[in-house]
Amino acid sequence: MSEPTTTPTTGAAPAPDQVELGLDTFGDVTAGPDGAPVTAARTIREVVDEAVLADQVGVDFFGVGEHHREDFAVSAPEVVLAGVATRTSRIRLGSAVTVLSSDDPVRVFERFATLDALSDGRAEVILGRGSFIESFPLFGYDLSDYEVLFEEKLDLFVHLLDEGPVTWSGTTRAGLSGQEVYPKTESGRLRTWVGVGGSPESVVRTARHGLGLMLAIIGGEPERFRPYVDLYHRAVDELGQPVLPVGVHSPGHVAETDEKAQEEVYEHFAAMNNRIGRERGWPAYHRGRFAHDIRDGSLYVGSPETVAQKIASTVRTLGAGRFDLKYSSGTLPHDAMMRSIELYGTRVIPRVRELLAEG
Repeated sequence: MSEPTTTPTTGAAPAPDQVELGLDTFGDVTAGPDGAPVTAARTIREVVDEAVLADQVGVDFFGVGEHHREDFAVSAPEVVLAGVATRTSRIRLGSAVTVLSSDDPVRVFERFATLDALSDGRAEVILGRGSFIESFPLFGYDLSDYEVLFEEKLDLFVHLLDEGPVTWSGTTRAGLSGQEVYPKTESGRLRTWVGVGGSPESVVRTARHGLGLMLAIIGGEPERFRPYVDLYHRAVDELGQPVLPVGVHSPGHVAETDEKAQEEVYEHFAAMNNRIGRERGWPAYHRGRFAHDIRDGSLYVGSPETVAQKIASTVRTLGAGRFDLKYSSGTLPHDAMMRSIELYGTRVIPRVRELLAEG
């Protein structure tokens, strides 16, 4: 699929055939037929199979997240995506997200430029601070430097995107003086987004650097994020930056009926929320919250028609150029995810385009 057209500064959605509809996974360690967790190695192989199916059924983008903990199998998304690149032909491939704060911007650029070469120009990167902190002690970073690490490393990464000699200095890594970084991409520019959870400062920073805005909407009503979209468009206009698409990342699951989708995913989604919630002091997840999140929140669970209607509504409300469904939900089995991917590509995506064309 071609690059989406630029989004008008009013925030209106691009033309229906230019809206990208993708899938994301964190490589959640799944349950086998006996209910026991499968190995991380098997989960990674199954993620590759899921991406291959997504390519075959017409999904526009496949994103893989980075985590460094027992319940998520993928710590090196670029390596998994390189495997995907050799078995696919058209789907765009990227991270969801790359935790830039605890990585080196030069190495991140080199790895994704390599992925871009392997995939014949289909790579992109979504940079973020991540919602988990395990990578900071793992790689020797101090959480008290949380803000400066991301700010400086993002600034360096933006310099690298020009693909010329780089001169840069900061406090978080060694400076560069006229340094070339290889490989270069064939297109001359690696498509780059910043994943944002809803901080106005992060939105303005993304605009200042001239990067795409990817909103991680995992709680609450999508329309709550409209002010951030408007802020982004005002900021890029005032700063004289190119107007790039706004993307949305939200969780969901597709099955033949609403009832089947809900029953397939609930126990896995609730267990994942409760596990993470115990670490963060969240209240226990329950059926009432689940029903509310489907009806009024940011959970896209149901039949192809239900999910398509909700995605189309979100795209219209936020003027989004891309919507990525996070289709993995804790220990949700591989077979259920494969069916969800098939329905998303063959039925949800065409229906979303129909609904957007209707206005």
